[in-house]
Amino acid sequence: MKKIILALSVAMIIPSAAAQHFKKPADAIEYRQSAFSLIAYNFGDMGAMLKGKKPFEQSVFNQRAANVAALAQIPHEGFIEGTSTGKTEALAKVWTNKADFDERMQSFQDNANKLAQVASSGDKKAIKQAFGQVGKSCKGCHDNYKKD
Repeated sequence: MKKIILALSVAMIIPSAAAQHFKKPADAIEYRQSAFSLIAYNFGDMGAMLKGKKPFEQSVFNQRAANVAALAQIPHEGFIEGTSTGKTEALAKVWTNKADFDERMQSFQDNANKLAQVASSGDKKAIKQAFGQVGKSCKGCHDNYKKD
């Protein structure tokens, strides 16, 4: 729990410094896309375990869930002004409807944290439910803020 609180605290501080961190908009775009790629890898591996496409290994699943929770904190800081164009699939609505986008990112982060907590319980029903909530968070943002 302390790790989650620390990660959330850091995540709140980072956005204000993010614009100074990236030398050019393309760096911020690459940064957020890299984080999303790692999230997709870890999330996909958990999905394969839950669907029976690969053996369910509790320790691996726990690690993947922890990875997604940590990685979920990263992409948001890369959505800074000036990154709506270039090699990005983000729609302009990210910046014109920033409050909704920010709320959806927070929901994704919260759901990812919950999955990491539930994963260690070993309760497959609860794990599947938490996993589904993370998936809904992803889909909700993709449907509204990402090019097809």
